[in-house]
Amino acid sequence: MIQQPVRMDSTGWKILELLQKDARISFAELGRKIGLSTPAVAERVRKLEDAGVITGYHAALNITKLGLPIRVLIRLTIHGGDLQVKRAIAVIREMAEVARCYRVTGQESFVLEADVVSVRHLEELIDKLSSLGTTATSTVLSCPVERREYCRVEIEKLEKHL
Repeated sequence: MIQQPVRMDSTGWKILELLQKDARISFAELGRKIGLSTPAVAERVRKLEDAGVITGYHAALNITKLGLPIRVLIRLTIHGGDLQVKRAIAVIREMAEVARCYRVTGQESFVLEADVVSVRHLEELIDKLSSLGTTATSTVLSCPVERREYCRVEIEKLEKHL
């Protein structure tokens, strides 16, 4: 089922833009910045959460400072049917190194983002994943777009492609 986009007014967009920049901003401060009362802002944010537009709040971590200096992208191709794919998903979910796992179209079945402490650690991870299918690995050198903050103008540009 295709989900229809939520209709957003300019106030809703301002709330989203400010929360993306600082998810810890208080409702009072948010209200001051956009000209609404604290209860009105809290209600607007709750509605955005209920509509599934805001899906959560998080702290951005510097994984290198936590001892995980190597980020890799691993493409995994599963040979077999639905049962093998389900098995792979269960195994991947248990791997602490895997930061994200995408089910994708094309030749590969999955693309994983993983963080490891060393080349030896990477080798062990690849060995585990190879028991599920064929792997191909790339090391991330840098991340020119770390996290996109969306605003109304950018979304409207993207919607022109519909």
